[in-house]
Amino acid sequence: MKNTILLVEDEEGLASYVAKELTFEDFQVLTAADGEAAWETYQQHKDDLLLVLLDWMLPKMDGMEVLRRIRKHDELPVIMMTARDYLGDKVTGLDNGADDYITKPFEIEELLARIRVIQRRTAHQSGLDQTYHVADLTLVTKTRQVTRGTETLQLTQREYDLLLFLMRHPGQVFTRDELLDNVWGVDFLGQQNVVDVYIGYLRNKIDVADLPPLFHTIRGVGYSLKEADA
Repeated sequence: MKNTILLVEDEEGLASYVAKELTFEDFQVLTAADGEAAWETYQQHKDDLLLVLLDWMLPKMDGMEVLRRIRKHDELPVIMMTARDYLGDKVTGLDNGADDYITKPFEIEELLARIRVIQRRTAHQSGLDQTYHVADLTLVTKTRQVTRGTETLQLTQREYDLLLFLMRHPGQVFTRDELLDNVWGVDFLGQQNVVDVYIGYLRNKIDVADLPPLFHTIRGVGYSLKEADA
């Protein structure tokens, strides 16, 4: 399994500390201190990377621009690191394709827990070659292609993971806690309403006008993905 992490952080002391801790956990660590160096390093090593730890505020090119550039090429997992804790900033990061978000200062154990979630997800996905259908919605794991009818949908990594889990269990109703455990992982330390946010993202892309809705909210319980009732 890939175990190389690209650490992008301009604060030398923090970068040194995190890199040391990750190395101690048997990760290979590449570092970059500004956005331009991060982009260059990503391009050179993208096939070897497990994930990117990406600071928001960076010299030369900010972390959000680095994230946007990465997302134009692939769905490599990205965890944003930032001193910002304003909810709007978190939403912006997630909207632009970040898989997770950790606010500085943080405990290294919290960061490692988030990385383990991504490792488990990556291990689970490797080697899978399945096609799933719910009504006219199709997901092909080998190519990671998602289509509804003839329309190809562009999903972030987290959106894809959530949709894949639901498509593996069509018609089943899952609580928010169950979705958190199965998609974000039992180590996830964020807020429960992140499930509602991502269900909303998927609905906006899949349950478009003039098509029967596939996402269903069961009041007081949770969510289900199934073909609309006749």
